Amino acid sequence: MAYWLVKSEPNVWSWDQQVTKGAKGELWTGVRNHLAKLHLMKMKKGDRAFFYHSNIGKEVVGIVEIVREHHPDPTAEKGEPWVVVDLSAREAMPKPVTLAAVKAEPRLKDMALLRQSRLSVQPVTDDEWALVCEMGGMKG
Repeated sequence: MAYWLVKSEPNVWSWDQQVTKGAKGELWTGVRNHLAKLHLMKMKKGDRAFFYHSNIGKEVVGIVEIVREHHPDPTAEKGEPWVVVDLSAREAMPKPVTLAAVKAEPRLKDMALLRQSRLSVQPVTDDEWALVCEMGGMKG
C-alpha cells in the first residue's frame, strides 16, 4: 500500500462533504498540475491518503481510501489529458494535525507538504504516515 496527501480548500470541497459521499466515494476532480496528475496515476485501489484542508485551516483532518484508480476527469476540456481517482472517507483525525505542527516536527522536515507546499496531490512515506497518524491520535 502506498500513502498520499490530497489537498482541498474546505470552502470548495470539505472533509464533511467527502464523508457524506459514503463508501462509494467521490471523484477527485480539478487537478491541473502535471506532477499531481502523475501522482494520481500512481494511486492504486486500497491506497490511503491524508485529506488536508488547505488555505483555511491548513490541517490534516481525515483519511481517505482510493476506491477507483485513475480515469478521465469529466471536468476537463475535451482532449485535455487530466485524470481523477475516486476517494472514499475512511476516518476523521481525532485531533487534526496542523501545518504548524508538521513544521515543528523535525522528523517531518523532508515531507512533501513542506517541500512542495503548493502541490495538491503528494506522496507520503511510510514513516511520515505513521508519525502524522500518531500526532493525530490514531494508529497508522
